[in-house]
Amino acid sequence: MKLTVEIDPESGFCYGVIRAISKAEDYLASHESLRSLGAIVHNSLELDRLRAKGLEIIGTEDMEHLPSGEVVLIRAHGEPPQTYETARRLGLELIDCTCPAVLQLQGKVRETFARMDAVGGQVIIFGKRGHAEVNGLVGQTGGKAIVVGSPEDIEVIDFNRPIALFSQTTKDPQEYRILADDIRGRARSSVEVYDTICRRVSQRYNSLKDFAVSHSVVLFVSGRDSSNGKVLFDLCRQANPRCHLVEQMSDIVPEWFRDGDTVGICGANSTPKWQLEEAADRTASMQTIC
Repeated sequence: MKLTVEIDPESGFCYGVIRAISKAEDYLASHESLRSLGAIVHNSLELDRLRAKGLEIIGTEDMEHLPSGEVVLIRAHGEPPQTYETARRLGLELIDCTCPAVLQLQGKVRETFARMDAVGGQVIIFGKRGHAEVNGLVGQTGGKAIVVGSPEDIEVIDFNRPIALFSQTTKDPQEYRILADDIRGRARSSVEVYDTICRRVSQRYNSLKDFAVSHSVVLFVSGRDSSNGKVLFDLCRQANPRCHLVEQMSDIVPEWFRDGDTVGICGANSTPKWQLEEAADRTASMQTIC
């Protein structure tokens, strides 16, 4: 069986994840361990690699048990203000790897909430409930922002009050536009809509669609817990029904391929280049298995 394999040049870690992992590795190069508040990246294989270097994942509740002076890393997703207050109270040192785009968004949400709250308005965040980035954004409003997970959830909004709408940086741009249009159509007061989806995510939508349709088979490499991965995998599968999610290299099986297939390898913002290359090597080996 003959296969042609190509890796999507646009796939791989985004800047925020690259920066967080680089800072973690720099610290671990001269220290035995480092604690990260939550998974530094939603990719089990990359986490295993970092754990082998000494990275330990903890929750915010674990901070209370750390000795003063302990070093804790804040991942690219960001944290609410309460986390920083806890660190100061406990005398912990932070390596803050919050993505610059997320940090800017946090500031805008905080500023807008203060203005909207003064006039009886509300801040709406389009995002995944419980997601680390969303928790950080809600924290900028003292827990008062309303999280909407999908366009079907907008009944929780009071359309008689002014509205300021933001999005989690990794959400589907088209779904956000639909949500914003629905809110505008039902609002009986002012509506402010902010374009807060990461530009790299937005730009990848069209390029990823083109990549998916230009190959007979697509392997989307991603951790199953990655929000960005779920969104982009669904996009690929809509563009090409012969799209398969790959988390472990053992997921790739000969039954997915036919003689002469062109196979596209792509992934989420949380997928490292080395994993894309492993998937390409595994796929190429299918030629000798079949």
